Amino acid sequence: MTASPSLGRCCLHPPSCSGRTLPFQASCSPPLSQARVRLSNWRDSHDSFAQKAHMQTRHHSRRGCSAMRLVVASAAAAAASDAGGAASTGGEEASAMGKLVAFQQAFWKFLRPHTIRGTILGSIAVTGRALIECPTPLDWSLLPRAALGVLALLAGNGYIVGINQIYDVDIDTVSKPFLPIAAGELSPGVAWVLCVALAAAGLAITAANFGRPITLLYAFGLFLGTIYSVPPLRLKRFAVAAFMIIATVRGFLLNFGVYSATRAALGLPFQWSPAILFITCFVTMFAVVIAITKDLADVEGDRKYGIETFSTRLGTRRVTFLGSGLLALNFAGAIALAIKMPGSFRAPLMIGANLLFMVYLAWRTAKVDGEKYSQAGIAGYYRGVWNLFYAQYAVFPFI
Repeated sequence: MTASPSLGRCCLHPPSCSGRTLPFQASCSPPLSQARVRLSNWRDSHDSFAQKAHMQTRHHSRRGCSAMRLVVASAAAAAASDAGGAASTGGEEASAMGKLVAFQQAFWKFLRPHTIRGTILGSIAVTGRALIECPTPLDWSLLPRAALGVLALLAGNGYIVGINQIYDVDIDTVSKPFLPIAAGELSPGVAWVLCVALAAAGLAITAANFGRPITLLYAFGLFLGTIYSVPPLRLKRFAVAAFMIIATVRGFLLNFGVYSATRAALGLPFQWSPAILFITCFVTMFAVVIAITKDLADVEGDRKYGIETFSTRLGTRRVTFLGSGLLALNFAGAIALAIKMPGSFRAPLMIGANLLFMVYLAWRTAKVDGEKYSQAGIAGYYRGVWNLFYAQYAVFPFI
């Protein structure tokens, strides 16, 4: 009964006793060797099978991953293609919209907005004064015609400032590089098309709505604007001729023409009133100041291209004080007129407003002088001159 453990040990590890073979060793060795061989073969086959299975699994896994990558890549490519197509379409639309916005901005700068504001305020103020003086109730059906009149004035204003930019492009490149032609935002060809269209539209509107005398007056204004800028005359080269043209167009033609057209539309004959006579004379003098101060910022470019202005001849400081002095006399004259003719004007309003304007003018003049007539200081002063121009028109209907 004690042999079982020994037999087990024999089968696993055949013992030897001092080099002697045990009696049962010979009989159990062959089966044991065969078992070892079979066990080894089984292990080899198992390892081989496991290795093959593992390799196949890896192979199929790689194929699966490759297939998945292919699907993902295809989906991504399709999505990218769709997105690219959408982006391309969206990009073209955005580009077209961007070009349109850029053109609108350039066209607005081309029209010189500060002159547009002056034209609109002037025409509305003079029309309003004519309506206040009208003895009959307002006919509201005339409003569309009045709007067309303002549109014609804006078209004429756009033509005059536009033609000036076309022929001043070299000067503006030095002195006013922000203007659209000088900045390359509008080509000269496009600028010409705009100028011709504006002039034609203004003449057509005037001829269709305001009769022969007003149309001839309008055409005369366009003619003066043309000879101011266009060779061979190019009268802007001569200081006196230049300010006379600006004073005539901005001072006399605008106020007289608008007032005359308004009274004709109301069925009334033309008649000078104290208020209209005052604003015509006042704005004509004011236009002289605008004409001599507008070149303050252009001294460098005007000297380079041989343009003679008050600023190139007298210097910026003298011209600034000259312009401020003329404006101060203009405001003083308005105050004196209100005192002398209290029955024709609302004296408290007219006196008070013009006193305030004189204070503002003095402050602007002192400011630019303190800034040593830098480009920024001159630009601020010139804006101040236009602000006073707007302000006088704003109070005019109520004086």
